[in-house]
Amino acid sequence: MSNPSQNADFWSSEFDYAHREDGTILMKQRGTPDAYSPILADYLDHWADTTPDTTWIARRDHGGDWRRISYGQGRAQIRSIGAALLAMGLGPDRPLLILSENSLEHALLGMACAYVGVPYAPLSPAYSLMSKDFGKVRDIAALLSPGAIFADDGAAFGDAIAAIKDSDTKVINLSHPTAGAVTFDSLLQADPAGSANARAALSPERTVKYLFTSGSTGSPKAVINTNQMICAMEALVRDCYRFLTKNPPVVLDWAPWNHTAGGNKVFYMVMTNGGSYYIDDGRPVPGKFDETLRNLRELSCTWYFNVPVGYDMLIEALEADPALAKQFFGNLGMMFYAGAGMAQRTWDRLRAAGRAATGHEVLLATGLGATETAPFALACTEPQEKSGNVGVPARELTLKLVPSGDKLEARLKGPTITPGYYGDPAKTADAFDEEGFYRMGDALRPADPDDFSKGFFFDGRIAENFKLNTGTWVSVGAVRAKLVDAMDGLIKDAVITGEDQSQLGAMLILSDTAARMNVSERHRLLTEKLGLAAKAATGSASRVRRAIILQDLPSFDRGEVTEKGSLNQRALRNNRTDTLARLYSDDPDVIRV
Repeated sequence: MSNPSQNADFWSSEFDYAHREDGTILMKQRGTPDAYSPILADYLDHWADTTPDTTWIARRDHGGDWRRISYGQGRAQIRSIGAALLAMGLGPDRPLLILSENSLEHALLGMACAYVGVPYAPLSPAYSLMSKDFGKVRDIAALLSPGAIFADDGAAFGDAIAAIKDSDTKVINLSHPTAGAVTFDSLLQADPAGSANARAALSPERTVKYLFTSGSTGSPKAVINTNQMICAMEALVRDCYRFLTKNPPVVLDWAPWNHTAGGNKVFYMVMTNGGSYYIDDGRPVPGKFDETLRNLRELSCTWYFNVPVGYDMLIEALEADPALAKQFFGNLGMMFYAGAGMAQRTWDRLRAAGRAATGHEVLLATGLGATETAPFALACTEPQEKSGNVGVPARELTLKLVPSGDKLEARLKGPTITPGYYGDPAKTADAFDEEGFYRMGDALRPADPDDFSKGFFFDGRIAENFKLNTGTWVSVGAVRAKLVDAMDGLIKDAVITGEDQSQLGAMLILSDTAARMNVSERHRLLTEKLGLAAKAATGSASRVRRAIILQDLPSFDRGEVTEKGSLNQRALRNNRTDTLARLYSDDPDVIRV
């Protein structure tokens, strides 16, 4: 169905199903998307030829003014940068590493690589700025053998660069260059003709980039992203969100480009549709969200993405400022969220704010994907009363639902799926089943067991889940979310335990407020809240009966926490064996109910 919003238009979907004797279900949407080019550079050339003066990408400068790069300007600079990278000796076997955050220079370098067939790898800045031993950066450099490294600020990233640079590696800096570094501005002086032959030689199978998984359930892997994979993904995005092709999208976004959601789906969604991408230097954290609000007061977005905590902050501002709400919703086709579950109260308030500002429904939705799926895979386009429905599979993708305990494990096959992990044939083989379906590792629960076209709800990560000694499966994600909520602000997060035990337990990460409390009072409150949560639980697989405070915070270097801040549940259970043993003992520090 189409959304009532005058600014939006979506697919109409019908499905074919196959049911197997072992309980496996196959689901595929009928029809095919419109024809598309499988070469990413073709889209840049098209819009540079068709709308050369349209803003492609912009970011505020230090004075607060928007510094804009048009499609025509962007292509000219990209051709020169591409020629310079080739002259440095970069190529399919000598990629570019980008260590720093979203920026105009990052965008130009990334597209220059795609334009001349040089793979690149945008890394989380946390790998360089938060790590003490640079372990992940070292491992990635050893795997990829980069021909060059870019970091905008040579001083800030100097230690990380020194940890991975060898005698053959070039370094590119924008400011405070390290010894022997090439300045970014010098790349713009290269003869653009040097990129012509490489541009002409591009193929759909050519690698555009390597994106490293966050490691929320394992060590980061280099996911190969080809021209074909990315362009097919964007064709499915256009097929789903059809309003994108009617008016070039206007997007304000902060999501990091080292993640597939921001760096693939949204970044290329704008470029392939001739839209304008505004880099948001605001963040959904106290003290930085005012910058986002400032930008939203100036721009009129057609697509908006944020994480749930960002929407928690945004709705407060929208309700307090009708003028901002009118500006925000005026041309908006939809609001998209990802990264975590959205509170129902926030969901209801956002929908109400949209109706109040426009007189019609503005779609608020989420979806499901992975780095290995480019990421667009499942999407919800039907207005929902409750948050959390991740929708249905996109055209060209076959969803395979395989029974796993009492869950349905999701697997996918189609043109948007990665060919594998660079330099790791064993993990590549493990990622696909015997029929070539990518194993997402996610469990899905149908919104309506009798009608899968109504969409699905995320039902936890298969790798995080475990069995009690009774053989009962535990859905760790669901238990953790309910426990954190039930503890009423006393904890920031929790590691759910109980594999091969008779009872569920939890290792608790205290909130700042709880950490400052008197020890006995804190123990009393934690016991009280844990008891209430246990009474509300429906069975042994959801009832946490014991808990202990985690004294040492999760370690980034040990893989216990990702750069997004989420916990690696299995790594923490494996690493904290002493704490785990205390939790299932008579230790007086254990909270029992």
